[in-house]
Amino acid sequence: MAESARQRLGMHDNEHLGDLMARSALRDQGAFARLYRFAGPKLYAVALRILRREDWAEEVLQESFVSIWNHAPNYSSAKSAPMTWMTAIVRNRALDWLRRPNVEAGDEHYDVLVESLADEGDGPESALMKSRAGKALAECLKTLNTQQRQTITPAYMHGLSHGELSVHMNEPLGTVKTSGSAAASSV
Repeated sequence: MAESARQRLGMHDNEHLGDLMARSALRDQGAFARLYRFAGPKLYAVALRILRREDWAEEVLQESFVSIWNHAPNYSSAKSAPMTWMTAIVRNRALDWLRRPNVEAGDEHYDVLVESLADEGDGPESALMKSRAGKALAECLKTLNTQQRQTITPAYMHGLSHGELSVHMNEPLGTVKTSGSAAASSV
């Protein structure tokens, strides 16, 4: 498909999503159902990519759409495209899910992260894990305490900056930088 045709298609999608968001903000349940059908598969893929478990991704998607419904009146197309805004909600929910203490699972969230690093698929993470540096990184992550792992893991896996980590973790920027520096020096 030609680049200009892709751009027109993308602009049409943004306009369509923007219209559905505006109508959802007015509590139009039909528009919200169409928004879910249109954006749901893409957002589910985001959650699944982060969480690596279908049941968790489904739960996060459900929570995310409740949040989208509740916050639709606050959405501003001047600040971000509709899919960008919804993706940020799903991404943050998924990362929060991994940080959620789970008595039954113990350190299962950490195990999922390590499994995602050791993925045998054709992704950049699998190429990294096949290298010596990747294996050393996995070993080093095991030596970090939970707070250090919770700081360095999202930064590494999702390219979060200190500022983004601060917002995501609900921690002051200085605390995140200190924790990240301590984790980095441990590794």
